[in-house]
Amino acid sequence: MTRTTAAADTAGTARTAVAAAVVAVTAQIAYPLTSEDTRDTVTVVVVLALVAAALAHAWATRGVRWTAIMLAATAGLGLLSEIVGTATGFPFGCYSYAEGRLGPELAGVPLLVPLAWTAGSYPVWIAVTHVVDRARPAARVALASAGIVAWDLYLDPQMVADGQWTWCSPHPSPPGLDPIPWTNFLGWLLIAAAIGVTLTWLDRTRPTAPLRTDAVPLALFLWTWLGSALAHTVFLPELGWSALYGFVGMGLVGVPLVTRGIRAGTMTGC
Repeated sequence: MTRTTAAADTAGTARTAVAAAVVAVTAQIAYPLTSEDTRDTVTVVVVLALVAAALAHAWATRGVRWTAIMLAATAGLGLLSEIVGTATGFPFGCYSYAEGRLGPELAGVPLLVPLAWTAGSYPVWIAVTHVVDRARPAARVALASAGIVAWDLYLDPQMVADGQWTWCSPHPSPPGLDPIPWTNFLGWLLIAAAIGVTLTWLDRTRPTAPLRTDAVPLALFLWTWLGSALAHTVFLPELGWSALYGFVGMGLVGVPLVTRGIRAGTMTGC
């Protein structure tokens, strides 16, 4: 393969990431306007488009090996934890998925679910790499874990309200998030930390990319952080507590990310 061909392939993959991100955002905007089977279809489209955007961007900017390990760490750990979780109640608590709503299943877990772990984790991780230097691996793991759990503070209440899964845990819930137990978020923290450790190791020698190189996942991160807060407040008002928790939680990454972007823009302008 010539350098020209390789560059063309990379550019094409990058364009795929942009197109997939646009599809995902468009579907998310449509979500509150739909119901029943149509809403299930929109949910599937959102996750698949977000995963396509993540994989295409990672492939174009970080290579095949990095992308494969990232997918194994996010979707692989996600699938394993969900299979164990639905069978035993560990580490999330007792819950079960609705049947036949999100496509093919394995051991009672829709295969779309582990892909959602990738869809949520990748933008958070990329944002964290622009907030915390790779010389501070423990801080990267901690902030990535918090960011991924915060993303679930949007996701879980929305999907429970839509009946995609139900909880049967006797453990108490955070205020306003009934019936989702505290154990769910502790379980997410455990799996998110394992993902964070893997990606920190993977990025141990990789310099931080320029902000413009990571524009697609950073835009998706900001969209999820701010757009979900707006949607849960205005269009899905029964999820008001979710809007508050998710906004504050993802803000741990989002606020320093925006601050860094403003500073970088100011310096460029000078």
